[in-house]
Amino acid sequence: MRLAIIGAGLAGLACAERLRARGLEARLFDKGKGPSGRLASRRIATHLGEAVFDMGAQYFTVRDRDFAAQVAQWLAKDLVAPWPEAGSGAWVGVPTMAAPLKAMAANHDIRWNTFVGGVSREGRVWRLHLKEGDEAPFDAVIIALPAEQAMPLLALNDIDFMNRSAASVSQPCWTGLFAFDAPLETSSPVLRDGRVLAWAARNTSKPDRAGPEAWVAQAQPAWSQAHLERTPDEVADILLAELFEITGVPPRRPLASHAHRWRFARSTGLDIGPLWSPALRLGVCGDWLLAPRVESAWLSGHRLAEIMSRDLARLLDGDAA
Repeated sequence: MRLAIIGAGLAGLACAERLRARGLEARLFDKGKGPSGRLASRRIATHLGEAVFDMGAQYFTVRDRDFAAQVAQWLAKDLVAPWPEAGSGAWVGVPTMAAPLKAMAANHDIRWNTFVGGVSREGRVWRLHLKEGDEAPFDAVIIALPAEQAMPLLALNDIDFMNRSAASVSQPCWTGLFAFDAPLETSSPVLRDGRVLAWAARNTSKPDRAGPEAWVAQAQPAWSQAHLERTPDEVADILLAELFEITGVPPRRPLASHAHRWRFARSTGLDIGPLWSPALRLGVCGDWLLAPRVESAWLSGHRLAEIMSRDLARLLDGDAA
């Protein structure tokens, strides 16, 4: 069977991995240049070397048994490590948060820099509408995108699935990335719940991080929403001042300063699990269907693949009969 997965973040890749384990191959499509999504990192050149920042999720936790088994495999391959400074049970990718995704992506057929503008069903097959021309036929389609991006693809295909995506509203987040020529002398490399900042952390305190002193400062959701349309330069100046306030360090000029706007940073989390229509052969996965955690993205894709593989096996048996 030809399977298409729209979105090659953690949910889409987890789905592809599990489908392969069940004997099914999928082609993935993603508008990005490479695997990242909420596990994105950014590198900024400075005269003291390249500064590296985890600009999305800062760490992840492990609760589910299946995800624990996956993390154990990543650990055996030196793709993850504990980060005690963030608390007991905090894990990070090494040397960046995206390391596990890059390892997973290397195993699959992925078309990067490809925006899927729509999907349509013609008879028993699916067609993907791309800027450079349609891609078809596919026997099943999986949408592994944030709810707001999934909704227009679902609108003309499954009203119930579309309504589920409309019920999940993501919170935005402005994130500041700052590099310095010397360490900021603070009481802790991780600081939470400031007036403007929800989170500030020394990225270089994470395992296997190199380069000059690097800090990530993430604004509170309400503040980010109120200032969503400000310019990155304006926001960077504000978040830098707030970083000095929350750390108690006298202001200094950074080696590098950048602000990134995440419009869909933290999902609501509907706690309903992945969506699958056997009749349409249409699936949906993502953390927004479970809870706003890295683990939830993986679980959603993994569980959808389990459901799909059972149903598709029955459908194939029926076709053969």
